[in-house]
Amino acid sequence: MTIRVAIPDLISPSYFPAIAAVEMGFLPGATLELLYPVTKTYEELREGRLDFVGGASHAALYAFKDWQGGRLLCALAQHMYWFLVVRKDLNAKRGDLSALRGLRIGAAPGPVDGLKQMLKRAGITDVQIGPVPGAIGDKASFGLMAARALQEGKLDGFWANGMGMEVAVREGFGTVLLDARRDGTAEMKGYTFPALACTEKTIRDRPDVARAAITAVRQAQQALKEDPNRATAIGRKLFPPQEASLIAELIRRDALFYDPAITPQSVASMNRFARELGLLSREVNYADVVWTG
Repeated sequence: MTIRVAIPDLISPSYFPAIAAVEMGFLPGATLELLYPVTKTYEELREGRLDFVGGASHAALYAFKDWQGGRLLCALAQHMYWFLVVRKDLNAKRGDLSALRGLRIGAAPGPVDGLKQMLKRAGITDVQIGPVPGAIGDKASFGLMAARALQEGKLDGFWANGMGMEVAVREGFGTVLLDARRDGTAEMKGYTFPALACTEKTIRDRPDVARAAITAVRQAQQALKEDPNRATAIGRKLFPPQEASLIAELIRRDALFYDPAITPQSVASMNRFARELGLLSREVNYADVVWTG
């Protein structure tokens, strides 16, 4: 039986442990799909057209109201994981969110929640946040499209994955204003994290498959931590040449955060963020968010 695993962003380090779990053969019978944006990915999971989704943990709430019907299985990595990149010629100081005033910033549905909350906390309201030109259709690779839109002057900045950041910085037209996972406050880091999710139905009917998926992610994380260069072969199969040559370095940086554990503290932080967004209407117990079977 085919196991359908989907992610909302492919040419990216964001969900790479899920990619590696499939491509390294740790989850036999699994196929990998790109389905953008993450809100749609979770909707397809809810409707039973997918078995597992690797995506932003809080975004599951767009499809599973108050966590009813869905569960997180494990973390693909720890902490909120996007980068805020702006035009290099702005000479913005790293960490200075006030530099965004009056700028056009591209962000995807789901990830945009973290950016808006950071700006709200900083009291910054005059930022134009919208979609990235060209990032339409369910096969979009958001970070690369965001980088190209910045290079072409269609945006002043973007909030996206590490691959988009790396391309913008290496090619000299972008600079990092904020790396949420490393520069953010404890609150920011706790807004969300990349996770593997499935439905309650899968857990009820096929718990062995759910356990196998968790084990596969753990094995992939360990393999990549031991040798990040293993990511290159996967990149050569799935990515354009330039991005394939960059992925091992990005994985090397992220491997420090490869821990599959989802702690009660991380769930509490994420749920608090979701309640402030209006995505979660009530308190929900840890066991109703994370499958511990």
